[in-house]
Amino acid sequence: MTAPDSIPDIASNLAEVQRRVLKAASDAGRASSAVTLVAVGKTFGPERIEPALVAGQRVFGENRVQEAADKWPPLRSAYSDLRLHLIGPLQSNKVKRAVELFDVIETVDRPKIAKALAAALGERARQVSCFLQVNTGAEPQKAGVLPEAADDFIGFCRDDLALPVRGLMCIPPLDEEPSLHFALLAEIARRNGLDGLSMGMSADFDVAIAFGATHVRVGTAIFGARAPRAASTAQA
Repeated sequence: MTAPDSIPDIASNLAEVQRRVLKAASDAGRASSAVTLVAVGKTFGPERIEPALVAGQRVFGENRVQEAADKWPPLRSAYSDLRLHLIGPLQSNKVKRAVELFDVIETVDRPKIAKALAAALGERARQVSCFLQVNTGAEPQKAGVLPEAADDFIGFCRDDLALPVRGLMCIPPLDEEPSLHFALLAEIARRNGLDGLSMGMSADFDVAIAFGATHVRVGTAIFGARAPRAASTAQA
């Protein structure tokens, strides 16, 4: 995790992001309550997270199950109404722990994980919502079901496994116009009767809201720059 020096004014950053979320929703003719800000705290310790909690933010995202296990239990004890989203890749051997830690899992990306989640949820009384990750750019290095296979995967998860599928999630390619990917994800969700769309990060969440995002994942604009991490995939 990053060192506690040079901590930005997180409360002010958060307020500015919230203002932009409200403006983008208003410009799109949507209610402000239609968009949930997921503050992405990956790699940051409690010294960065707690100012956002004090300022009233209650929905957070993390990339790694183990990092969340190390960081969030004491914070959840202090703030019982917070909700935690997993926005990074999920390995099958971490599924049971993820179900214990997270309220929402946004990265259900293949049948093996979907089956493991269904089994884990069947063993526990906790309610955990799921988003299915769609690889809208068909990038070989990126997780997610391909767009042409999305309908079948949604049906498998929702109908065969009875997973609590809340919506879809995507991470557009860095070098492509994100609106094209947001529009594609929205269309897949529409034709499958899903109303949850997790899309948009620090650089493009305003655009994502215009295309119907119900959840935007924002980290850098709130918490500041992260230390470089090898082989890391930007998701905030």
